[in-house]
Amino acid sequence: MTAPPTATLGTTSVVPVFGRRLPIAAGIAGAVGLTAAMVSPPDFVQGELVRLMYVHVPAAWTAYLSFAVTLGASIGWLWRRRPGLDRVAAASAEVGVFFTGLAIALGSIWGKPTWGVWWTWDARLVTTALLFFVYLGYLALRRAIPDPLVRARRSAVFGVVAFAQVPLVHFSVLWWRTLHQPPTVLRPDDPSIDHTMLAALLLNLVSFTLLWALLVRARARITGAQERIDEAEPTRPLAGDAVSVPRLEASDV
Repeated sequence: MTAPPTATLGTTSVVPVFGRRLPIAAGIAGAVGLTAAMVSPPDFVQGELVRLMYVHVPAAWTAYLSFAVTLGASIGWLWRRRPGLDRVAAASAEVGVFFTGLAIALGSIWGKPTWGVWWTWDARLVTTALLFFVYLGYLALRRAIPDPLVRARRSAVFGVVAFAQVPLVHFSVLWWRTLHQPPTVLRPDDPSIDHTMLAALLLNLVSFTLLWALLVRARARITGAQERIDEAEPTRPLAGDAVSVPRLEASDV
């Protein structure tokens, strides 16, 4: 008996192969980032509450990264029609939705003691929630279309158009008057943050980026495995087709 083929739908995978070192690197970076967040000094105004920043900001950054990769992979699919690019776009969008939801949840936890409310109709909050639901729609679109080629084409177009939300979210605090503080790191001038706190924040940005790579790689591999199963069994019967009704013979009546 020969082993099943390992080719991915006739094309090589575009997911970077980091080997076994990626989980180790992500674990080490996570431990270092957590330690840096715990030993960094408290904020003069916010006190210990500022430690939420070391998770909230990296979560938002990772969401941006996820949707940027979905954009790039979608453009690549429209250009080259490689199934691996579609898998990367889908996997990165799923991870991006998770981190967007995490950023919103952590922002609400921070907002309650700071602003006195869990939620307010602030420009940054509203645009971020809109971003979350737009990419939920992207994932829903993928599930609603059974044909792989049609799904990949429509999802790629959606992935390109949806990215317009990302700069809208990021610059919302500059274009409108908001309660949310303006950017402290991604700004033209010197970052308006203590350099010790900045170092801890950057360490957590690195750890979240490695975690993102780990999650996207795992999700893309799962999707590729599922596609190989579907390709190997294209005519699997539906659940209803497997149900048979016993027939009565004339002698049984």
